[in-house]
Amino acid sequence: MRSRSDRWSTRRTRWTLAGSVVGGAILALGAAACEKEAPPPPPPPEVYVADVVQRDVPVYLEVVGQTQGYQDVDIRARVEGFLETASFQEGTFVRKGALLYTIDRRPFEAALAGAKADLATAEARLEKTNNDVARYRPLVAKQAISQQELDNAIAAQNAATSQVEAMKAAVEQATINLGYTTIDAPLDGLIGTMLVKPGNLVGKGEPTLLTTISQIDPIIFRVGITEADYLNIVKRRQANQAAGAPDLDIQLTLADGTVYAQKGKVGPVERAVDPTTGTLGVQFLFPNPGGVLRPGQYGRIRLVLDTKVGALLVPQRAVQELQNLYSVATVGPDNKVAFHNVKVGLKVGSLWVIDEGLQAGEKVIVEGLQRVQDGMTVSAKPAPATPSGEAR
Repeated sequence: MRSRSDRWSTRRTRWTLAGSVVGGAILALGAAACEKEAPPPPPPPEVYVADVVQRDVPVYLEVVGQTQGYQDVDIRARVEGFLETASFQEGTFVRKGALLYTIDRRPFEAALAGAKADLATAEARLEKTNNDVARYRPLVAKQAISQQELDNAIAAQNAATSQVEAMKAAVEQATINLGYTTIDAPLDGLIGTMLVKPGNLVGKGEPTLLTTISQIDPIIFRVGITEADYLNIVKRRQANQAAGAPDLDIQLTLADGTVYAQKGKVGPVERAVDPTTGTLGVQFLFPNPGGVLRPGQYGRIRLVLDTKVGALLVPQRAVQELQNLYSVATVGPDNKVAFHNVKVGLKVGSLWVIDEGLQAGEKVIVEGLQRVQDGMTVSAKPAPATPSGEAR
């Protein structure tokens, strides 16, 4: 029979052998894992790039403004009375001299008749005083009457003469007032809507506004521009005149985004700069043969002020802005990224003029900027073509 010590010795031997087997297995697995290849590095991020292009860029001035009639004439009732008729269709073109309104004539016809009667009475009184003076003069010479009587006759004659002149003025005024009862169009133009309908009392206390007529061919497009822009316009016009070139090419863009077919020209300029806004009012004249433009429409005029020669342009998507600092990322021949601080200029459609910080022919990143860092290697692919535009 085995002793207790022999049994403990046998157990320790078994445990030792089992531990050796397990340790050997672990070492074998570790060696197998070390023998596997490391995973390949990730591919470089993919970006899209565009070339920095160089070309001459026209510099445009764009200003928002509003149209107004070449002449805007308010039609008012100049005498008091009841409005009888309105002889036009609202919102249509009327010819100069066309009948627009009539006011009740009867009170003014009566006033004219009364003025004529007063004139006849005054003329009869004058005739009597003329006869008295003619009769008294020889009698005074014969001392048949006193000089005082002749002087009184002459004074009465002078008063009667003045009365006749006053009555003539009254007749003329009554005739004028009677004429104001018919209101005609003062010019060819577009007439507005009726502000007062027939049957209403007009002209009581003040001339009542009835409607407005606007001459709209040509039509005025009025804008407010800065003093610097005004000086640039003057310089450009002077340069064109010196070179024998046409005057400024002025385009008008309407509210729906379409460009008006007719070209404009510079019209009257305000006398002084508005001290409250710092702008100067300028009128541009546009032909309006079809009457498409109406007073009060908003739009935007554009004209060339200068040409920037050899400007560098990049897509606007390539420019990053942070706290008024602008930067772009370029990809060199070695496919490494480099960031550049740049000075931006005019916007040209979807492009941006770069005044400083880039060279012609460099490639800028337009897509994938959020995935790159300075010095990183990338896989660059050409970006879709960017549409060209015009400077603003």
